[in-house]
Amino acid sequence: MNGELFPGDRVINPARPDWGTGQVQSVVGNRVTVNFEHAGKMMVHIGPVTLEPVDRDAE
Repeated sequence: MNGELFPGDRVINPARPDWGTGQVQSVVGNRVTVNFEHAGKMMVHIGPVTLEPVDRDAE
């Protein structure tokens, strides 16, 4: 999904499921700031990390 991330998108980091669901706060180049429910605000360098979308109906 990393190609099309926008503020407000709901995502998970499959490598860190303990972080829970996050909401994208900003996207600047290959850096995405996400506010995760169990980890707080994290800056994620996409490329090595893949964020997966969360289906809003599944929450």
